[in-house]
Amino acid sequence: MADTLLEVKHLNTSFRINDNYYAAVDDVSLTVNKNEVLAIVGESGSGKSALAFSIMGLHNRAKIEGGIFFKQQDLVGLPKSKLNKLRGDELSMIFQDPLTALNPLMNIEDQIGETILLHHKKLSRKKRKERVIDLLNQVGIPRPEQICEQFPHQLSGGMRQRVIIAIAIANNPELLIADEPTTALDVTIQAQILDLIQDLKESMHTGIILITHDLGVVAEMADRVAVMYAGQIVELADVHTLFEKPLHPYTRSLLHSVPNEGQDKLHVIQGIVPSLQHLPRQGCRFAERIPWLDGSAHEENPELHEVKPDHFVRCTCYRHFHFPAEREGWTHGIS
Repeated sequence: MADTLLEVKHLNTSFRINDNYYAAVDDVSLTVNKNEVLAIVGESGSGKSALAFSIMGLHNRAKIEGGIFFKQQDLVGLPKSKLNKLRGDELSMIFQDPLTALNPLMNIEDQIGETILLHHKKLSRKKRKERVIDLLNQVGIPRPEQICEQFPHQLSGGMRQRVIIAIAIANNPELLIADEPTTALDVTIQAQILDLIQDLKESMHTGIILITHDLGVVAEMADRVAVMYAGQIVELADVHTLFEKPLHPYTRSLLHSVPNEGQDKLHVIQGIVPSLQHLPRQGCRFAERIPWLDGSAHEENPELHEVKPDHFVRCTCYRHFHFPAEREGWTHGIS
């Protein structure tokens, strides 16, 4: 328990549409430990970013219910002044789109320096600039003295992402949320960014939540994995278990959709993630996308079951799931 940085308990994040509230994050519970990468995976619309923004307290009009405990302090309902002391200091986030996350009217030195100044008001301007230079060096930006004077539009996508990371780690956070940190970057830059995040974990013992839809990134970076679908966690396990013995039909479908050597053709998951207003609130939310499975295979109110130590799966349908190409009557063999 001493190593637990974050504990999310039965979190619900609901948004108002017309006169009703709809949960985009629905009864989510998880923990993040020091020096650990917890990956959260799923398709667009599964609730990954909504969960991250809930933890950071960045939703303006959402209804937040449940508990978000950072070092045993509940962030839900915390006064904004106290939350601002944590954000950017002990608790930080790498945003998905660096061009929109950065201020186009401020140079790089001022943007990184502002984060430092907010939490270290007595630091002199000279010391602050030295810290900015150190950070730019730390994230692998060449010619940091010149880059300090430039503006976001003058930098490449990879450089902007490194600046965002420099801002996020400026005050040595204990918990870092990385929301799709390699989106729209080329493969070489992606690898460099992921290596940088891994180095941060090892050098600063930071707990990291890595939000992604890229299973290759998950295999390389994660210690544990939470698979989200339609606002819920449907499977939670250590990374080796999840890749070697996935159980939930959604997890297996995602993994079956990734190219493998000797695979004749890719599996295509039928349908799409339902919109927030049309999410089925009763029964298994993935049932409509595996229509060949009999309805009796699903629970009426699916819950997370601990099928093995620290391996959780939602709904009993995993026991009966098979892909259409497999012989009729095949089961996964789990009781």
